[in-house]
Amino acid sequence: MDVTLPAHHVSISLPIEEASGVAEARRFAMKLAEALQFSESDIGGVALVVTEAATNIVQHAGRGEILLRPFALEAPASLEVLALDKGPGMANVAEASRDGFSTGGSSGLGLGAIARLSTCFEISSAPDKGTALLARIGRVKSKRPAEPGLEWGVVCVPKREEEVCGDAWAVTAGHVLNAILVVDGLGHGLHAFDAAKEALRAFWEHAGERPESILKALHQTLRATRGAVAAVTQIDWDKRELRWAGAGNITGTLVPVEGKASSLVSHSGTVGQNVTRFQEFTHRWPDEGLLILHSDGLSSRWALEPYPGLTQKDPSLIAGVLYRDFASRRDDVVVLVGRERRQNTREQGGGLP
Repeated sequence: MDVTLPAHHVSISLPIEEASGVAEARRFAMKLAEALQFSESDIGGVALVVTEAATNIVQHAGRGEILLRPFALEAPASLEVLALDKGPGMANVAEASRDGFSTGGSSGLGLGAIARLSTCFEISSAPDKGTALLARIGRVKSKRPAEPGLEWGVVCVPKREEEVCGDAWAVTAGHVLNAILVVDGLGHGLHAFDAAKEALRAFWEHAGERPESILKALHQTLRATRGAVAAVTQIDWDKRELRWAGAGNITGTLVPVEGKASSLVSHSGTVGQNVTRFQEFTHRWPDEGLLILHSDGLSSRWALEPYPGLTQKDPSLIAGVLYRDFASRRDDVVVLVGRERRQNTREQGGGLP
């Protein structure tokens, strides 16, 4: 089985529908860890984590999905694992996570072992809602305090049966300013992928500019492609401001810790073809709030209220739950969740080109 590193922004989807899928997922994850130049011990950790997570899906939900994404490409690299199912869920997550607790037929190590092998481990589960598990393996824990700025999580998956994804995203690192691009190349397949790839290139060339200026640059660059819908966000942490410029149906929502969520407004049109107006909007960044951005591969009718405690979880886990429950999979999809970095948050990865 030959495995090459995916584009940095794409999640690899591995369906888990029967016991044979567990072994396939384990082999693929190990090959991906080898491509990331993991140590032998970390490759073994990846194998155990994916085996346990996938076995739990088969036993308790019957079917589900494992998503793999390189979380950090620079040495030491790390791998993000999301295990998603719509099974009966766990009535007592703390008990299931207790070291040594395991169900029959699994590796016998339990969720406690996954936690020990991971630099980040979180679960969202509730009766009749299913279970979402997040684990990251490979990066050593940083002892230095995390800088302020944006922490983010993302799921970006192509339409079923497609080999490339026409949706894409990018985030600039930094503790004073962060810029974000979410783009959806028209349609799907190679032409949509080419448009998204050109949008990423233009974004990184102009990432230090204001969102309106970046969007105009994308418009010029994408004239030779099929075109795309796109939104550019910039967060100024000194001013506590979010700046936004969008064209088309990329959805942006600011979710405060309390009160009503705010929708971010885009003008109509297609970047690279016809945009009715370029305009930048400014919003106050909500303390302890969330920013949720997604393409139309995710239903706009998503809600966080049915998932108690989810808003306090890692942004990748939030993105995974939204993808699991609100993505149609009849189109490419990207969903990105961001929040202000907390003091105990480890180093963020995966946003650089």
